[in-house]
Amino acid sequence: MSGELVRAWFRMFLVQGSWNYDRMVGLGVGYAMEPTLRTLPGGVSGRRYADAMRRAGSFFNAHPYMAAVAVGAEARAEHDGVPPDQIRRLRDALVGPLGSIGDKLIWAGVLPCAIGIGLIGAASMSPLVGVVIFLTLYNAVHLIVRGWALRAGWQSGTRVARALTSVGIRRGLQIVGPLAGVAIGVSLPLVAEWLTRDLTTTARLNVGVVAVLGIVLLRWIVPTLGGLRLGGAAVAVALAVGWLWP
Repeated sequence: MSGELVRAWFRMFLVQGSWNYDRMVGLGVGYAMEPTLRTLPGGVSGRRYADAMRRAGSFFNAHPYMAAVAVGAEARAEHDGVPPDQIRRLRDALVGPLGSIGDKLIWAGVLPCAIGIGLIGAASMSPLVGVVIFLTLYNAVHLIVRGWALRAGWQSGTRVARALTSVGIRRGLQIVGPLAGVAIGVSLPLVAEWLTRDLTTTARLNVGVVAVLGIVLLRWIVPTLGGLRLGGAAVAVALAVGWLWP
């Protein structure tokens, strides 16, 4: 089964390629799952393959990385001969948890953490080093998460809830948020000092006033914008402007 899982893992990079309002990422999940269903009894021309593919391409919505859990779990359930109604309930039950875990772990944790560390590297060494650090850290983590998610889903099948409540997931959710806050917090003064080191005291004060007013205005326009993303975005924009300004 390893070869089919490897092909499914590569296909997970295209899970959002057919995103639509009707099925969300459902078609992408079905496309990723397809290699794992070819070995069902009867092969690709059999009834079980056809029925499984219809279920695999139905509505699904979750974090694109964590959706691999559903791909593995549903494929395993199909191979185990789980009744269709139970497979549909499994699929529906995974939507909320996979979306919540993925958002907290990746968008609110790993991404801002990698941004903060990358900005520290840019301010203390060079912009190119910062970019390399960010891309290396973020992609290393998300590739590992994709692989773990698919493998955990396949190994767990209908008991996938155990994987989602494992010690590793719980500790990751506990650690990654504070790490992201520390990384962004450390990067802010370093980047600010780096971008304003050649300015006069008056100019630095003006920059600070403009930054504060900009943050207040942005929070007023987009009140749901989180602090970590706001800080990361603000520093990234300031970094780009400072680097490109003649």
